[in-house]
Amino acid sequence: MNFRRTRREEVGVNLTPLIDVVFLLLIFFMVSTTFTRETQLKLDLPESASGEPVENQNLEQIEVLVSATGEVTINGKSLINPDLDNLQTALQREAAGNNSLPVVITADAKASHQSVITVMDAAGQQGFSRLRLTTNELETPAQ
Repeated sequence: MNFRRTRREEVGVNLTPLIDVVFLLLIFFMVSTTFTRETQLKLDLPESASGEPVENQNLEQIEVLVSATGEVTINGKSLINPDLDNLQTALQREAAGNNSLPVVITADAKASHQSVITVMDAAGQQGFSRLRLTTNELETPAQ
């Protein structure tokens, strides 16, 4: 008997389609991902001996933060150039035509007076009449 050895063909997996699918998924996730930059300003609030805590906080309000360096954020969205026109545009966009919303201005104790006045002026020119300033309660020494 003559037994011939048959040649074994090497079995392999073609990786080219797998690599194509991986690159397509990578491109899909890169294009569909949105990046948000969380902006939070560190504020040291001024102190006040008088004032009233807000009892009935509306869920809808416009919150304006002014940092010590003059940076301004409106409802968590930072303004690149916080001049009067940009503030008016941003307030109008956030209000969506509802000028009865309260505008809460939270300014750092070391923020320039001009920055706070500019925010108040922009709100006033847009027709907002309910402005609030945020302060810390002044601690009185125990007697």
